[in-house]
Amino acid sequence: MASNRLTHGPRDMLLSLLALLVIIGAILFLNRGCSFSPGTPVSDPATAPKVDVAASLSRAKEPFRVRVPAVPEGWRGNSFTSGKVEPSGRVVRAGWLTPEKFMQLSQSDADIMPLVASETGEGAGATGTVDVSGTQWTVFPGRRAEKAWVADVDGVRLLITGTGSENDFRTLATASTA
Repeated sequence: MASNRLTHGPRDMLLSLLALLVIIGAILFLNRGCSFSPGTPVSDPATAPKVDVAASLSRAKEPFRVRVPAVPEGWRGNSFTSGKVEPSGRVVRAGWLTPEKFMQLSQSDADIMPLVASETGEGAGATGTVDVSGTQWTVFPGRRAEKAWVADVDGVRLLITGTGSENDFRTLATASTA
């Protein structure tokens, strides 16, 4: 004879849910499908992608001269992309992991404000200027706590952004204009 559903109450439902949660928890624990790590996330730089940025920049076919900066020994190339800047420009991006942060160099033939908006996600105006080895760089706000430096060198617009220190920005600026 079938049991009467009316005799099952909230207690029975809670016991059923508890049994299911124990089974799901055991499966997740045994398969390491879930982890608990209080604090901020930690990333291992050794697992980041490695890109031969110098070779990628050398092979780039763009309507402008693509510069290949000689970055310090401890910087590791980890990204290279190219694309469009609306309405009518091209951009080549190269990224490096520095010992503590990351830096990106974008090279383009686009107008300054579309390039800044494309690379930083911000359309804000300049906040100042910086002189590095005789080249005047215009400073713009960037994403999150980043900043962006922009300069025109031999018909190419260079934009540096990242989370690096001012020294990292100066190092990449010097290498990009050499």
